Amino acid sequence: MEATTRTFTATVAAGPRGHLVVPVPFDPDEAWGAKPRHLVGGTVGGRRVRGAVERAGDGHALVMGPAWQRDCGLADGATVAVELTPEGPQRADLADDVAAALAADPAAAAFFDALAQFYRKAYLRWLDGTKRRPEQRAERIAEMVRLLAAGVKERPKA
Repeated sequence: MEATTRTFTATVAAGPRGHLVVPVPFDPDEAWGAKPRHLVGGTVGGRRVRGAVERAGDGHALVMGPAWQRDCGLADGATVAVELTPEGPQRADLADDVAAALAADPAAAAFFDALAQFYRKAYLRWLDGTKRRPEQRAERIAEMVRLLAAGVKERPKA
């Protein structure tokens, strides 16, 4: 599970409610690890984009909203170069103790994977705040797993 950039060419299609659908020709679960949706950044037709790659029919797609379509000038049937990279820290990038704790609790791991990079980074910064008191790290990791398993996006403020 490596955070690698994927580059491909796609033909944009019209989606529901004025959206554009960019089909993704690979399985992001195989490329980046299994998740309900993959938060990505990159470019579509040379324009910067952030969004989520999700299941669409028999495959996966990046769905772009009407405002993005209006600003980029793309239309149904356009062929574009696409470059996508998963956003934020991925599980393969985590410290061994954090990765092991998430692997031991599938609900917490799935919720962590689905979080926006802002929330993932905040949890990891909170864990890194234990450098002066290493004995506290295991406690914070356990607390993080408990919070993630309960569906809590934000790490404790204290």
